Amino acid sequence: MRKLAAAQRCCALRRRMLTWVCFFLSSGLALPARPVQAAPNTSEFAPIARQDFAYDHQVMAVLSRAGCNQGTCHGNFRGKGDFRLSLRGQDAHQDYLAIAHELGGRRINRVDPDESLLLLKATTALPHQGGQRFTSDSPEYKILRDWIAAGVPAPQPTAPQVVSLQLDHQGLIVRTDDSPIVLQVEATFSDGTHADVTELATYECANYVAQIAPSGVITRQQAGEATILVRYLNEQVSLRVAFIEPTVATTSPDTPSVAADKRWIDQLIDAKLQALQITPGPRCDDTVFVRRVYLDTLGLLPSIEEARAFLTDNSPDKRARLIDQLLSRPEYAENWAYKWSDLLRSEEKLLDATGVEKFHAWLVSCFQDNLPLDEFARRLVASQGSTYEQPAANYYRALRDPLTRGETTARVFLGVRLECAKCHNHPFDHWTQDDYYDWASVFARIDYEIVENNRKDKFDKQEFVGEQRVLWKPEGEVENPRHGRLATARFLSSDHVTLDANAERLPQLANWLTAADNEEFALAQANRIWFHLFGRGLVDPI
Repeated sequence: MRKLAAAQRCCALRRRMLTWVCFFLSSGLALPARPVQAAPNTSEFAPIARQDFAYDHQVMAVLSRAGCNQGTCHGNFRGKGDFRLSLRGQDAHQDYLAIAHELGGRRINRVDPDESLLLLKATTALPHQGGQRFTSDSPEYKILRDWIAAGVPAPQPTAPQVVSLQLDHQGLIVRTDDSPIVLQVEATFSDGTHADVTELATYECANYVAQIAPSGVITRQQAGEATILVRYLNEQVSLRVAFIEPTVATTSPDTPSVAADKRWIDQLIDAKLQALQITPGPRCDDTVFVRRVYLDTLGLLPSIEEARAFLTDNSPDKRARLIDQLLSRPEYAENWAYKWSDLLRSEEKLLDATGVEKFHAWLVSCFQDNLPLDEFARRLVASQGSTYEQPAANYYRALRDPLTRGETTARVFLGVRLECAKCHNHPFDHWTQDDYYDWASVFARIDYEIVENNRKDKFDKQEFVGEQRVLWKPEGEVENPRHGRLATARFLSSDHVTLDANAERLPQLANWLTAADNEEFALAQANRIWFHLFGRGLVDPI
């Protein structure tokens, strides 16, 4: 968190903006001040034992755990060695057909399971370009062999689905030594049952700070902080771990420990620093502060006269007063309007010169009037009408198809990158391909009336020069290429919230997006403000 001390006041852009930042940090940065010790490796739930759902709950997990359905192996779009699986097991039925019935079922030996090509290749008893995926005495081998010996039972439509994963560790785990961290993973199914899936889960580490074994044991590789991703079937959960040097942080008079008289943001940051045993940096001097606060709020350096006036001022509240002065200057609104113009694709080729001018002027007015971010978002996503008379409608003028509208709205207002889910289930998030097209279908009924188009290049059909009207048509859906049927318009949430079919979708979208219980909106906007003030988001890239 560079520039920490200097930017503590700068992040007070506006009281309404800080409401979102406060909401974000209070829910995301509250960390224990002391290292959390690993819990004993015990579970009240037994491992999965039901054989009627062996393929659904065990075989599919083994294919993921062994890496067979990864993009570098048989999960590739074209497969490997004439054997293709769905990426990360998103289509269990198709995978079953490929394993048990494709090429006359040659990959399975029902008479002698140990002679099955599926097992011989994975253990390298026969040459395998992908190398050894597991040994003949491993739990993975036993699961596959038992499934083959049972007659290769097919996936069951009634098989309970995984609804959540729980780890026996929560929050940030801090280690000052080389002792391992042993994870226990439990799955909750749609029928209310629970199971220990530690030996069926897949583990990944985001960097080289730690290494995690297939058994769920995390070991230190170097000092630093890392995120561990744990995945089982269609669900995943993450855990943060930090390995630090066994030193005791010191506190200077300028940087006291967490105290009641400090600002809430300082207390949250100090708690994280104490957990990591990092000594906070000293408070920046006035010369550094005045330069940073001008750049962060106005995008300009102070003039010689402005800098001199601030440095010679001896009043104790001069920093707070300077921030208030800068936030009331027109350059503040211009600076932040430019940031949002880039984000919202305010380009002359898309909006034409008049559209860019109208849109930018509207953005400037929003910051001049201190429009709350939730109302700002509402006016954009629910916008209709003339792009000249209703400038917010330029948001949709720049986004010409439902897929682009869905991707952009998710990224800008929810902090979600959906692009991977366009072709397959998202490999690093819980969004599925169905989620992607159902969400895109929300925007499928947006249409345009071209009032005039005086484009310079008559052959460039992407160029529009003239007024347009953003309209709402009564019909229109998006086709999901996974099954070839029309998608069901619903919001991008784990609750699978559908829309009222008798009402226009954009007002419903605006209400859902900015609702008080939609944490993703608050988190995304707080993260964006943090990025512009510190040069890096709390979650980066933003």
